[in-house]
Amino acid sequence: MATNVVMPQLGESVTEGTVTRWLKNVGDAIKVDEAIVEVSTDKVDTEIPSPVAGVLLEIKAAQDAVIPVGGVMAIIGESGSVAPSAPVVSAPVVQTPPPAPKPVIEKPIVQAPAPTPVAQPVAAPAASGSTVNVLLPQLGESVTEGTITRWLKNVGDKVSIDEAIVEISTDKVDTEIPSPSAGVISEIRVVQDQVAPVGAILAVISTSASAAVSAPAPVPPVVSTPAPVVAPPVAAPPVVATPVAAPQVVNTPAPVVFNNSQTFANDSFTTPIVRKLAKEQGVDLSQIKGTGVNGRVRKDDVLNVAKSNAAPTSQSPSPVATTPPPVANTSAPVAQESVLGKVEQTSRLRRVIAERMVKSLHISAQLTSVIEVDVTKISGLRNKVKDSFVAREGVKLSYLPFFAKASIESLNEFPIVNATISEDASQITYSDAVHLAVAVDTPRGLLVPVIRNAGDLTIAGLARKIQDVANRTRDNKVTPDELSGGTFTLTNTGSRGALFDTPIINQPQVAILGTGAVVKKPVVVKGEDGSDQIAIRQMVYLALTYDHRIVDGADAARFLSSMKLRLEEANFESELGL
Repeated sequence: MATNVVMPQLGESVTEGTVTRWLKNVGDAIKVDEAIVEVSTDKVDTEIPSPVAGVLLEIKAAQDAVIPVGGVMAIIGESGSVAPSAPVVSAPVVQTPPPAPKPVIEKPIVQAPAPTPVAQPVAAPAASGSTVNVLLPQLGESVTEGTITRWLKNVGDKVSIDEAIVEISTDKVDTEIPSPSAGVISEIRVVQDQVAPVGAILAVISTSASAAVSAPAPVPPVVSTPAPVVAPPVAAPPVVATPVAAPQVVNTPAPVVFNNSQTFANDSFTTPIVRKLAKEQGVDLSQIKGTGVNGRVRKDDVLNVAKSNAAPTSQSPSPVATTPPPVANTSAPVAQESVLGKVEQTSRLRRVIAERMVKSLHISAQLTSVIEVDVTKISGLRNKVKDSFVAREGVKLSYLPFFAKASIESLNEFPIVNATISEDASQITYSDAVHLAVAVDTPRGLLVPVIRNAGDLTIAGLARKIQDVANRTRDNKVTPDELSGGTFTLTNTGSRGALFDTPIINQPQVAILGTGAVVKKPVVVKGEDGSDQIAIRQMVYLALTYDHRIVDGADAARFLSSMKLRLEEANFESELGL
């Protein structure tokens, strides 16, 4: 019995995916849940596991093919099944449209001789398959445009499939756009700092060197280029080796493309994020033995090598100093030293943050109420379970999940704090769930990913979720849709030692809670005999900024008092396994 491997739904707004690499070949035996193919979408790169055990009978989608959600990518049969011979190769070949290029190309041939030769490889070969357009993808449901922050490649540079070529900034996320094909960049259409709409052509990649070099002679490229490019889609790099003009290209991509079983130290088979991380950490990808599927290098591999290199580099900081200033994990003092006396343009993300903060203060009447909470009992619970919690959940147990849990319970008690109000204050919308936004400090600026339906989570679930979204936000892996839709925000201003802050509301929400640093203080407490005594307690300030258009001071005080009571009682033993 044969089983189809289909393209899964990889996000709410994702409608298709591109096959970046097959991890198994026709005839290979496959286990259940074993990764068989890598897929790239405009939001995520991931591996698709096998739904059943058996033998890979047929590959329906060749490398670089675009498959809609639900489309059949491969067929898996029972052990002992015979794989089809011809259909496996012919399926991806259907991707080439030989008849179409001729009529389309004849028109540009008449117009092209007079203008500059650059227009030829962009217009004519685009239809023939010798050029590929780099488009601005949909980076979120509400994202309509993006700003080019930096080109990582220039015109004339050779690029590999999935190699990062440009950095894009939107009002939700900063990300890198990978190359959809191997080849040479023949044209850059949107320059740095320009704004482009979703779907706009950012650049043009020539997939054959002859197409980029011999623009005045359009006919030869039309005849020779389509056949080699489409017929062996998996072997795209050798096509570049055909012209004499690019002999060195043969030696780099070829061994990577055809080697499916050895260690892929080459950066062609790492994601843009891994390559960027390796560059920032000063790690040579060719020296890393990957722990991923078929030896693919992953982020953890790079971080492990970076840690092992930390001791020697600390004695000779000169290599670190030579890295470009925007290193992701550098500390604040290093960044300050590198910009002293300089004037630089603010990033797109920083401008968006500035606009939103000013707008928030402009449209809402914001006040901040502060309360002091004794978290000594919670500190004792953490000390009891910290080792077992890490072993069981895989994350450390901080104070933040307790604050999040108490916030959620108080929001259910006071739904006005979990509501939204229109800009003209004419309409109030009460949320039917708590979608908890958590402010995350990143090298690019403050971002606020959202944990949806946080009210369904336990202390352990909140700890895992907070750690997950924080890590992915700092690594630029969070999806744009995860940066919107929050109903209440939690910001840990005490993570850097601040006692309390007066945070600004994240519109269209009506409140944000700032948690300060937990510190030991002498406080007056009731003794066993009822007398006042001075004791050393673990204390924290909670600061609630609220929109006075909808939340009154009494509402804010009741909300904070409810949190204080819950945290000081600290009845969380059942959720911690005590």
